[in-house]
Amino acid sequence: MTSCKTLGIPDRYQRPGWFTTHVFNRAVAALTRAGVSVAGSRILEVRGRKTGEPRRTPVNLLTLDGTRYLVAPRGNTQWVRNLRAQGEGRLLLGRRAEQFTAVEVPDLDKLAILRAYLTRWQWEVGAFFGGVGPDSGDDEFRRIAPDHPIFRISPPDR
Repeated sequence: MTSCKTLGIPDRYQRPGWFTTHVFNRAVAALTRAGVSVAGSRILEVRGRKTGEPRRTPVNLLTLDGTRYLVAPRGNTQWVRNLRAQGEGRLLLGRRAEQFTAVEVPDLDKLAILRAYLTRWQWEVGAFFGGVGPDSGDDEFRRIAPDHPIFRISPPDR
């Protein structure tokens, strides 16, 4: 099996703590499944790269200048690895399911996206960005960009 480092992808991953795993994520997921978006939340469903089984996790959907993005604040998570392998998934909100295709954003194109993401969700995810906030300089965003995979999502080609 090829590691992320072999592919030139940082292996940075911050595991969620007990509270996040057992309380916060579950509460957000339950509300989102019920059709209530918490600050833009959705349930991301992607087929597992090994099992082929659907895997679900809460995510924040960012819309910036009419383009939609999924940002991985914790780094190279399982959902990131699965989305890289599959190139497609679904966003769920209540009973609505939206199919999409995903393209990973190069590090040099991440600055404005990361800034907008932190402007909206720093209260929730700021601890995972190494002290960088929405008002930080471009050099700081360039420093952390490789640690935070971002996917541009769009409807599937018909």
